[in-house]
Amino acid sequence: MTDANHSCGNCEQLRTQLAEKETEIAQLRARMDELGRHDSITGALNRRSLLETLVAELQRAQRTGHPFCFAVLELDRFEAVSGQYGHLAGDAVLKKMADTAIKLLRTVDRFGRLGGESFGIVLPATWLDQGMIAMGRLSKAIADCDWGDTAPGLKLTFSGGITTNAFGDTAESMIKRAEQGMRQAQGEGGQRTIQIEEALPTGLPGA
Repeated sequence: MTDANHSCGNCEQLRTQLAEKETEIAQLRARMDELGRHDSITGALNRRSLLETLVAELQRAQRTGHPFCFAVLELDRFEAVSGQYGHLAGDAVLKKMADTAIKLLRTVDRFGRLGGESFGIVLPATWLDQGMIAMGRLSKAIADCDWGDTAPGLKLTFSGGITTNAFGDTAESMIKRAEQGMRQAQGEGGQRTIQIEEALPTGLPGA
């Protein structure tokens, strides 16, 4: 083999190695981005990613005129669970709840952790009555969960609030309404979802 051929062979080998390294770096960056979008305990979307999804869905609804729902839910008496069984058991409960919800919801729905035992769900192209049906299915699934591997005999439920988008809505206003419904559900004893809509104007401008 001549020096030129040997040199070309080395160049080709270096190019192959460089391409492999670039692929590895791209995969690593994608993995880091994926981890940055998800909650470390539950694997669900984290708060930032869920809010980004909500904003994007609001923008799409404004363009298309299609309705969608946003729901907030919290596990009932979760602090008592953590206090009795410990924080590791509490984390396991949150993880199982998220897994159950993600498996049950549609592939287009987005489920995320807002913080603590509070979760949010974006339900695209969904009327409020359809959203209530989805929350009812989820409520039954959580109530029917077997938590024996974490805490024998444990039964869990959640309180939820759900709302639909209205003219002029922001992510903050939708979250506030859904949380208002959730607090009402908690005040009524839990294990229920309260739907709440933006109040209609009391009269036309200038009337």
